[in-house]
Amino acid sequence: MELPFAESFKIKMVEPLKRSTREEREKWIKEAKYNLFNLRSDQVFIDLLTDSGTGAMSDRQWGAIMTGDESYAGASSYFNMKNAIKNILGFDYFMPTHQGRAAENVLFSVLVKEGDFVPGNSHFDTTKGHIEFRKAHAVDCTIDEAADTELYHPFKGNVDPVKLDNFLKDHKDKVPFVIVTITNNTAGGQPVSMANLKKVREICSKYGKILVFDSARFAENAYFIKVREEGYANKTIKEIVKEMMSYADAMTMSSKKDAIVNMGGFIAMRSYELWRECSTFNIMFEGFVTYGGMSGRDMNALAVGLDEGTEFDYLETRIKQVEYLGNRLKEFGIPFQYPAGGHAIFIDANKVLPNIPKEELRAQTLAVELYVEAGIRGVEIGTLLADRDPDTHENRYPKLELLRLAIPRRVYTNNHMDVVAVALKNVFDRRTQITKGLKIVWEAPIMRHFTVEMERA
Repeated sequence: MELPFAESFKIKMVEPLKRSTREEREKWIKEAKYNLFNLRSDQVFIDLLTDSGTGAMSDRQWGAIMTGDESYAGASSYFNMKNAIKNILGFDYFMPTHQGRAAENVLFSVLVKEGDFVPGNSHFDTTKGHIEFRKAHAVDCTIDEAADTELYHPFKGNVDPVKLDNFLKDHKDKVPFVIVTITNNTAGGQPVSMANLKKVREICSKYGKILVFDSARFAENAYFIKVREEGYANKTIKEIVKEMMSYADAMTMSSKKDAIVNMGGFIAMRSYELWRECSTFNIMFEGFVTYGGMSGRDMNALAVGLDEGTEFDYLETRIKQVEYLGNRLKEFGIPFQYPAGGHAIFIDANKVLPNIPKEELRAQTLAVELYVEAGIRGVEIGTLLADRDPDTHENRYPKLELLRLAIPRRVYTNNHMDVVAVALKNVFDRRTQITKGLKIVWEAPIMRHFTVEMERA
């Protein structure tokens, strides 16, 4: 008999979770203006708001924290991080930042100018925000298959080469770089194939354009290449990562994901001249180039996390938990972006709540219902996140209206996933009784979903 799959770790420390009543949750979400970001953590039972900075670090990482060097300049922790980036990712030049959006801010301050176009695959919120803040335009060139949540495609995160080539043909003079997000978060945590990365590299070279990777979940992407793409089954994750990164000129990294730290990020690049240009902004926005807003202890933990996060056993455990939740939802007939992605399950709110007008924020309504049902906090990836069009100020309604349930690394057990699945089934079973959505009463001019205030429609 084949042994059942078991996690590749054992639990050394636990944190208590607080239960609450439905009446308490209804009161709390109303006080939070129906924005789950406004809830206190002790008002949440299972927190799937994000997998960013919420993972459980390993004993090796905690050990590395104790030997962190807090020197302002030239700390040994900086060189530990530098060596890990060189050995695992292959980049000669890098600078730390306090997180991924800070890396984007520094790099885009050098590269993006007003009127520019930045094509890529479903830019995530901060990426699009930093582009549009500079009065430039994010251009989505994701393959059309990503918009069909029921369709199986092994690499729904792919860039459409024809879309990209045609866009560069017409606008190459206004394109400073192409960005590929691995995995593609907005499309449902979906991976990008090695063949696609190689093709995008060829197109960028054809038009003389820099290729940047948003690499927050690059290791999860490498796992999917290993298990789904022909020719990679016998390669290690680290070998796959090296090839992936060989096609990029630069990368931004939120290390709070695949490097499994609570805070930290970096920019890496091949060009020393680009490093010098970025260093000016890094010093202004983040800190000196050898710490960039990070403490030495966190740089040490990050270096260890890059190593651990690119091992197959760890990744298999992590991604199979996401798959486990997806399989439970499939049993219940709940529609989600299929196949399950690397870090989260994305529920298709258009199919769960089609009776709610799109203007009343279907995915956010579903997120609120799930919280009220069981104290589970997810996040909307839909109309709220899409923001308003900068020119017309009208709401943008994306093809995908999703509720993301992002699973922290090494934090919850599959029993917790069972609770999530049953809670969603309860909401799904009463979906026809949910007839009112939400309306916005206040919003910020950019990246509104973090602080938006709403009320029942």
